[in-house]
Amino acid sequence: MSGAEFVPLSLTPMLIGIFVAMACALPGNFLLLRRQALIGDAISHVVLPGIVVAFLLSGMVAALPMLLGAAAAAIISVAAIEAIQRLGKIEPGAAMGVVFTTMFAGGVLLLEQSDTSSVHLDVEHALFGNLESLIWLDALGWSSLLDLDALSGLPVELPRMAGTLVLVGLFIGIFWRPLKISTFDEGFAQTIGMRTRPLGLALVVVSAIAAVAAFDAVGSIIVIAMFICPPAAARMMTNRLETQVAWSMLFALLAAVSGYILAGYGPLWLGFDASVSAAGMIATMSGVLLALAATLGPHRKRT
Repeated sequence: MSGAEFVPLSLTPMLIGIFVAMACALPGNFLLLRRQALIGDAISHVVLPGIVVAFLLSGMVAALPMLLGAAAAAIISVAAIEAIQRLGKIEPGAAMGVVFTTMFAGGVLLLEQSDTSSVHLDVEHALFGNLESLIWLDALGWSSLLDLDALSGLPVELPRMAGTLVLVGLFIGIFWRPLKISTFDEGFAQTIGMRTRPLGLALVVVSAIAAVAAFDAVGSIIVIAMFICPPAAARMMTNRLETQVAWSMLFALLAAVSGYILAGYGPLWLGFDASVSAAGMIATMSGVLLALAATLGPHRKRT
């Protein structure tokens, strides 16, 4: 593929996939070590109805209304979990399971019953996103990277996800030492005066921001996969946190690039005419990398 074809058709969706994968994998390292890896799944379940309601009220697919809708849905879910725990006197895990699945089902029902398909907000896009459609129509080749007029026509998802990755990276960098200490020894962190609960809540909020920012572009499938698979694969490669984070970034990059390429060309290589979902294939490749790390990694668990 020449630059005249690659830059407008493949460069931006591939970069968006890379930024999404890294923005989710970065906090995923700490969520994994804190035994909260499924928080990404929980976030994806909870934010869906909030995003749909935000669109129905605002009439537009924009970052701010979606973020506010997702935040409102998160608050409602927390209140519902507390109410179910107290009134039903059941375990927190059971209460969360009831609330998360109910809210996700409600979000899917809203999508099916509302006229949102014209703006790429339906069940298919909620699950798999619309990564393939995020092309750069104003680009003519590699020279467009230096053309201000062409750059003004970039898909809005690209700067959004680039900014989200920078935000997540800044949070992890600024709070690296408190996060590291509280993740491995919360009791010690409390004894030296660290406020571990607000820090843990901030980590979840940053993870939610990454998930919401990625939701429109890539759907919930890749978000869930990237919170878990690259960090889990990286955990099999090392016992040092710094090295684990580096490995997770590499695995996220490999999953995004290989998944996007295989989604477009894999079926053609096998003799089929149509391509497959890029987001779905990226999630699949993250699982493949996790399987390889679990099989061949130097720190894989042995039974």
